Amino acid sequence: MSLKEIARNCGTSVATVSRVLNQPDYRCADPALQERIWEMAEKLRYMPNTAARQLKNGKTDAAAGDTYTVDVLLTRFQSLEDDCFFKELYGILREELLAQRCHMGALLSLTDMLARSRHLESQSRLAQNPDGLILLGKCPPDLLPFLKKQYAHIIGIDRNPTGFDYDEVFCDGQRAAETVMEYLISLGHKRIAYIGDCSYEARYIGYHQSLLAHKLPLNYAMVYQTGQTRREGSLATRRILEETVRPTAIFCANDSTALGVLDELKAGRRKKYRPSVISIDNIREAQECTPLLTTMDIPKREMAHYAVLVLLDRIRGGHREHVRIELPGKLIVRESCGYCAE
Repeated sequence: MSLKEIARNCGTSVATVSRVLNQPDYRCADPALQERIWEMAEKLRYMPNTAARQLKNGKTDAAAGDTYTVDVLLTRFQSLEDDCFFKELYGILREELLAQRCHMGALLSLTDMLARSRHLESQSRLAQNPDGLILLGKCPPDLLPFLKKQYAHIIGIDRNPTGFDYDEVFCDGQRAAETVMEYLISLGHKRIAYIGDCSYEARYIGYHQSLLAHKLPLNYAMVYQTGQTRREGSLATRRILEETVRPTAIFCANDSTALGVLDELKAGRRKKYRPSVISIDNIREAQECTPLLTTMDIPKREMAHYAVLVLLDRIRGGHREHVRIELPGKLIVRESCGYCAE
């Protein structure tokens, strides 16, 4: 399938299609057009002519002719629109799979997979099953046996390790949270709120452990259990604004939540209340909001790259033991954090 046919179907130029499909981090002026190009490339099963490039460069690769199809499962949210981190990660995965001569298969939610499980209890495998599965987030333990029946090759990408029986690429959420807390405490903050998932989640554990390490009290009134969405970040902030004693800093489990916090602080009645806001992920909008968001960068491109390489290595029989690759995060200091004024 040629770039010309994709361009013709999308009503754009071959040059634009080539940039979208072949240039990492390229951002089309029209996001809707960029999404149509990817959808058309997947529909027409476009594959770059790697063999021609290798011939031109005087190189050959015995595996260059192999092509595989890989499904992706969202384990936490129903849609990519619910989590900007995984939405960006999914976009990078599409680029990486294409670069490795793989086809993107179905994008599935837990609802989709549970429906399959109910309808296929009497079958051992799916018809025309894809070659592999990439999990975005932690897989529910009770679903894993079904997935292993349907997919011979599985790898997970997440902010935390699971220790389950599949390959993983992760950036440790507890370590990221501890780095965030160390930074806030270094700025003089002692009343630090937490907004996010508190059910034994690694980032919350990191928050808790940091308070203990610095002999700071854990005030449960400043812990807000949420589903880590922008809307819930906004709602939690409304509750904070109603308090008589408010935190001087707010640690959000992810950038989406933090963006909701910033929305509410800008719209709130207490204009003079400006706590430090910090989070984890470093999505694109964190670099474009006002104020610019201080956050831990989770290396999405490297995570996608290694996940695809490890998955392909397993498909090709390169390894049998479970592989776990941990990649470090990096604190990105921007405008949303300042020294404690109290």
